[in-house]
Amino acid sequence: MKKLFLASAVSALFAAPTTVLAQAKPGAVPTLDKVLEASGISVSGYIDAGYTHADRNIEAMAVAPRVFDTQNNSFALNQFGLSVAKQPKEGFGGLVNLTVGRDAQFIHSAPEATGVGASTFDVTQAYAQYARGPLTLIAGKFVTLQGTEVIWSPTNPNISHSILFGAIPFTHTGVRGAWAVNDRVSLYAGLNNGWDQLTDSNKPKTVELGASLSPVKPLTVVLSAYSGKEPTTPAGVPAVGTRTSFNAVASYTISDPLSVGVELLQVSQENVPSGPGTIKAKYNGVALYGTYMFTPKYRGVLRYESFDDKDGLRFGLASTKYKEVTVTGAYLPADNFEMRAEVRRDNATNPVFPEFTGPLSKSLMTVALQGLYKF
Repeated sequence: MKKLFLASAVSALFAAPTTVLAQAKPGAVPTLDKVLEASGISVSGYIDAGYTHADRNIEAMAVAPRVFDTQNNSFALNQFGLSVAKQPKEGFGGLVNLTVGRDAQFIHSAPEATGVGASTFDVTQAYAQYARGPLTLIAGKFVTLQGTEVIWSPTNPNISHSILFGAIPFTHTGVRGAWAVNDRVSLYAGLNNGWDQLTDSNKPKTVELGASLSPVKPLTVVLSAYSGKEPTTPAGVPAVGTRTSFNAVASYTISDPLSVGVELLQVSQENVPSGPGTIKAKYNGVALYGTYMFTPKYRGVLRYESFDDKDGLRFGLASTKYKEVTVTGAYLPADNFEMRAEVRRDNATNPVFPEFTGPLSKSLMTVALQGLYKF
């Protein structure tokens, strides 16, 4: 009788539903993803590595029309980017964004040194956040409102960055408020130390204003303006003047595979030394973008720029105009990996690009390769 009962119990066990058996097992150890998800913390990042070749001695330029890819012939770990954030729709949160690699040398905020030889580690953003209803407030260090292109590599369609990207601030330290009027309109206002300044170089603050508009579904327009006292002369000379920057970015999706964009920039700086006196120096530029997805795995991008450095405020040589055309092809074998190849040509109205031997040139050609892994 006991044998019959045992046999029946074993048979019943094997016939039991899988869910019942699973309930009888010890609880599985939660993965890191599950722990972070449960806590509301998000972690994301990328690795950006590549190769750049230039036909001119771009490394000899004191101020190049590029921000990052200023190498003659080199492989590089451009960026390792990491973002850790907890940003609830209601209540307190925060974000920390780190950039490590060659590009980090060029985006530091004062008083930290920038340029080749500077630190390859940068705390690009670190701010506390409070959200309630349509209002979001942040305080700390955060990226600028201006520009089509950003520091976070995977967001940009090209390998190289535009001339306009280097003609606007990277980050600000201060406070910013965002008000979501509705799902089509958001307004921004803030007060900060100025352009790329962790500690203010002078007492006056810089005011920022912005608006994000989506009047129709395929169209997005972002308007932003900054105005405040900024240094106008070399370190050690306490001269300042009002710097004003206006930027407009628009993007339009013509069809599923095709989208276009435009960016306009106007910057002026008062009290800039010129001869025996000072002037109100200006520069302005426009950038046009076209992106086409040939297939879900292949993308082509075309960028055209025109930049007028009227008074040498950006590059130091007055009455010089710059133009550049960039063609970028991308292959996306997986959602988290992307390979890119790019050809870019820059031209200037005056000879500004150093040759390896001989006089300066009016043109610069570069070829670049890039691999992007995102997580």
